[in-house]
Amino acid sequence: MRLLPFVLRLAVCCAGIAVALPARAMEPHAQVTVTPELVVAGSPELIRVTAPDATSIEGEWLTRRIAFFRHGSEWIALAGVDVEAPLGPSVLHITAQVSGAPVDLTQSIAIHAAHYRTGTITVAPKFVEPPPEALKQIEEESKLKAAVFAASAPEPLWQSSFHAPVAAQATDSFGTRRMFNGKLASIHKGADFRAAMGTPVHAGNSGTVALARPLYYEGNCVIIDHGMGLFTLSMHFSRIDVKEGQHVKAGDVLGLSGATGRVTGPHLHWAVRWQGAYLDPIKLLKLNLNLNGAAKTSHRASPHAKPHRAHP
Repeated sequence: MRLLPFVLRLAVCCAGIAVALPARAMEPHAQVTVTPELVVAGSPELIRVTAPDATSIEGEWLTRRIAFFRHGSEWIALAGVDVEAPLGPSVLHITAQVSGAPVDLTQSIAIHAAHYRTGTITVAPKFVEPPPEALKQIEEESKLKAAVFAASAPEPLWQSSFHAPVAAQATDSFGTRRMFNGKLASIHKGADFRAAMGTPVHAGNSGTVALARPLYYEGNCVIIDHGMGLFTLSMHFSRIDVKEGQHVKAGDVLGLSGATGRVTGPHLHWAVRWQGAYLDPIKLLKLNLNLNGAAKTSHRASPHAKPHRAHP
């Protein structure tokens, strides 16, 4: 008869273990990957969060909000580091909502130098010191571009990897510190393609034409909204063949290259802008954005993250 109390106590302990196991099994499992792993100033980055039980993901990096969209069991964001971003350690804040509780996946990412060149260019004097009558035009165009960049689609419009806008070689001009006529210093925030006058210019990916008109510095310019704060800008067209509001697919002809605006000769200036940051277009072309097969080697957060108070 003395065996019965022992058996009962053992049964109660075993029952407690059986109840505890499902609770541990439901702990959130999340992993963050950032590709490319080596992050440099001007680098576009594909951020993937594996968190199948998450109901939402929020992010912030270098004061810029990161918007994620769901793709199967993952959450995806196409972000980047501005060409003028400070070098050294940075903090990538990511918070997942799982079962009503925040899961903090914050991690530190080092930003390295990209070693951009310095160059000197001679252009028409009006593009270094605009005449009084051009200043009002420049101010109005600045407001117009700000409105365009503030109205990006809330969902991704791009599909798979980006493609070069012209069948021509690109120079290593992105990030170059330039002196215009020996007076005005600036950073070149796009890639220049050697495109002869009249070369067809194609959309690098799908999206909506947000702007298609002549501008003072850019010349005939086409801006495509690829969604979630990502834009590509094509400048110096001799002819524009698309209209604002038009949806385009990768490879669609936007117009013909030329030499309008602040140029030294015919070429295509192609820029990539995300949330106000200018990214290296050549690096974007090399980034595998096939979401079903893109590489996942990168910085990793703990695969067993614990729910706790998120960063403010």
